[in-house]
Amino acid sequence: MRTSLNIALIVLSLLLVVLVLLHRGKGGGLSSLFGGGVQSSLSGSSVVEKNLDRLTIFVGIIWTVCIIGVTLSIKLGS
Repeated sequence: MRTSLNIALIVLSLLLVVLVLLHRGKGGGLSSLFGGGVQSSLSGSSVVEKNLDRLTIFVGIIWTVCIIGVTLSIKLGS
């Protein structure tokens, strides 16, 4: 059980990094420091961006559940 949780945690961690990096910078943060603050003419939220947000939140929740599962399996000693 712990091995499968660890594998899922590694896969979800990599997927979460990729999903966060796919997000467009909103400006005002570190992205504007490196030239990412250029505003585009398409400033509205598209369906793709909303789906990307939903997918990122979903993967983040599953990632958190895996973290809790690994912690409980370590504490219970199984």
